[in-house]
Amino acid sequence: MSGTAALFTEPARKGGISPWAGDFRLAAGSARINSPVGKTLTLEMPDGRSGKVVVQGLKGGSKNTVLALMGEDLAPF
Repeated sequence: MSGTAALFTEPARKGGISPWAGDFRLAAGSARINSPVGKTLTLEMPDGRSGKVVVQGLKGGSKNTVLALMGEDLAPF
């Protein structure tokens, strides 16, 4: 599926990896995921980098779907 992501990092704990999260707005005409909450997806950046995310929640209505994401491992940005 394609869409637009708004991603951010938070300060890391001592010696840890900085946690990251964001929202993903599906593009018009993109494939839909049934019951996306809790699923692990791969977020691919335009420059080819990628990162694993877990869908934490679903926002918006049927025409304006936004997935709330929580990153795993290092941020791809």
